[in-house]
Amino acid sequence: MKASEVKVSLGAALAARRPVFLWGAPGVGKSQVVAQVAAARGVNLVDVRAVLLDPVDLRGLPHLNGDGRAHWAPPDFLPDDGAGILFLDELNAAPPLVQASCYQLVLDRRVGEYRLPDGWSIVGAGNRETDRAVVNRMPSALANRFIHLQFDVDVDEWVSWALGAGIQTEVLAFVRFRPGLLHNFDPAKAEKSFPSPRTWEYVSDLVKVGLPSSVEFGIIAGTLGEGAAAEFVGFLKIFRDLPDIDAILLNPDAAAVPSEPAALYAVACALGRRASAHNFGAVVTYSKRMPVEFSVLMVRDAVRLCPEVCKSRPFQEWASANSKVLI
Repeated sequence: MKASEVKVSLGAALAARRPVFLWGAPGVGKSQVVAQVAAARGVNLVDVRAVLLDPVDLRGLPHLNGDGRAHWAPPDFLPDDGAGILFLDELNAAPPLVQASCYQLVLDRRVGEYRLPDGWSIVGAGNRETDRAVVNRMPSALANRFIHLQFDVDVDEWVSWALGAGIQTEVLAFVRFRPGLLHNFDPAKAEKSFPSPRTWEYVSDLVKVGLPSSVEFGIIAGTLGEGAAAEFVGFLKIFRDLPDIDAILLNPDAAAVPSEPAALYAVACALGRRASAHNFGAVVTYSKRMPVEFSVLMVRDAVRLCPEVCKSRPFQEWASANSKVLI
């Protein structure tokens, strides 16, 4: 399932108060999606790393309550009121006894004397056994207590997220040019670094702060792996030689239009990000000189980031002229 489908499925399961477990490769954004669902629903999120627990931690500590009998004080990370998501992240990385300690909490919504408040739901997440991550096989008794969802990466949805998350234009343009490198993880290889949504966000941060040319390849290779880093650094050289975006907006009829696909992706992403209701006429004028697929890409980005452009006459004229490719 792609992220949007996971969010809808999570919403349905949470409404039904049924526990859900998200499976996915390292770095695809499982934890972020759970946080986004909690934020969209306006509820709290309690992130519990099961791998850090001992088997007895969920039950808490015994204490005397004045009646001569031992009672159990639950840990403070378990909610006692309100509404939210109790997120058991990396649950299947925990030792088998810790996973077993979650049986009653997941199915019966209680541990000993503790009861999970009615407004709270349980979501777990973890890597798959085939991902060569640190995991322990989930006992069938625990697995049968969850609804299981498979999380898959989708380039279009990642791009939509990246546009609003401030991901650098260079990174966004490259992923569009080489979508297969958004997530390129081979568990059969013993690589420590590989491209993933998480590591591309790291690369964006590195590009944003600026990298000396002497270490640029090395640090990016340490983030993405050498193969992807070599392609991205080569793309950066093209990106840095592009026509100036301000010059394009000032003279869209005469500014140079690149011929290489990589450069076209870069220009389209950069212009889409700079578009506004005030300069959209210049954007459209320039886009008419580009191959239609790049014109569409650029205008779609502009609309996502600045919906006001849809009210402009240049947009309406462009949409009328390109109605066939928009269907």
